[in-house]
Amino acid sequence: MSLYNDLDPKKWKEYDYINTDSLWIIDKRDNSGAYSGYYHGNFVPQIPRQLFTRYTKKGDWILDPFMGSGTSLIEAQRMCRNSIGIELQEDVASEAYKRIQKEHKNDCITKVVSGDSRRINMDSLIEFADIKKFQFVIMHPPYWDIIKFSKNEKDLSNAPTLNDFLEAFSDVIYKSTKYLEKNRYCACIIGDKYANSQVIPLGFYCMNKFIEKGFLLKAILVKNFGETKGKANQQGIWRYRAITSDFFIFKHEYIFIFKKVK
Repeated sequence: MSLYNDLDPKKWKEYDYINTDSLWIIDKRDNSGAYSGYYHGNFVPQIPRQLFTRYTKKGDWILDPFMGSGTSLIEAQRMCRNSIGIELQEDVASEAYKRIQKEHKNDCITKVVSGDSRRINMDSLIEFADIKKFQFVIMHPPYWDIIKFSKNEKDLSNAPTLNDFLEAFSDVIYKSTKYLEKNRYCACIIGDKYANSQVIPLGFYCMNKFIEKGFLLKAILVKNFGETKGKANQQGIWRYRAITSDFFIFKHEYIFIFKKVK
């Protein structure tokens, strides 16, 4: 058995449901059970499902510092992983907690915390869990100011400049991975943005923040990006704009995998 997952190498042919390629095509999001697409900005459950399968075991502890609607915590619960999610907005955290409880399991622990991931008392979370380290950290931060999630100045989507956003995100990386177990993994799901007639490679800027902190970059995965609420039923308009201009329509986002070696 692997040191960081429950997969049996001898049964590798049976794992045809596990993505091993760097291009992930997900045709339809999982909306079963407690899952919902109501929250503008949440990611498809298949992403944490794949990541938790590859990089965690049953009973491991997972931290999500950008919990949002609780997708990763619901998936962790389904897979018998313990998890802690941090969400800045109290109302969003409260709604996520209710949704998570719909699939409550007695054999794993799920905790929702409302607070700023840059300032949260991580020692208290570790003490609550009665553990020394987390085994996986998953991050799905705002794509800077593409979507304004709140009016809170602590919200990364309200960062006035790109540099402010990256510095704030860097603080979250430091705080969230401080108690990540050595030789274990973390993932960041993020896309780029287009502004002032040019591409802002937000994903790679964020990737570099991990590398600056000594993480090993293990994978750059590209996932297809479906129709968003903001562009619902407007594909024809955007295609017209692209053809008559000089840009391409974003249809992808990144999943960066890192390994903590320091």
